[in-house]
Amino acid sequence: MQVATCLLSGVADVFHALDDSTRRAILDELVDRDGQTLFEICGRLTSRRGLDLSRQAISQHLGVLESAGLIHTEKRGRSKFHYFDATPLAEIADRWPPPPEKDAP
Repeated sequence: MQVATCLLSGVADVFHALDDSTRRAILDELVDRDGQTLFEICGRLTSRRGLDLSRQAISQHLGVLESAGLIHTEKRGRSKFHYFDATPLAEIADRWPPPPEKDAP
């Protein structure tokens, strides 16, 4: 029972993370160019999407995405790079695969 609760909690975290347009925009930017710093993400969101948010606000969104497992980070020197991770999305797709196509009459 605890395993099922844990899995459902992880799924809920993913859906919560995806329920925000700014977080979806961040993921879109990481899909477009993976491995960005906070500074780069902020710049791309402003220039490409017209989102003028503080670095602190973007950092909080990144925290939600990381908690949901949708991004992971790597620290190199004084820089922290953010990478998209589609694993949680694949797990959801595997759990609820599309129904088989019906044969045409």
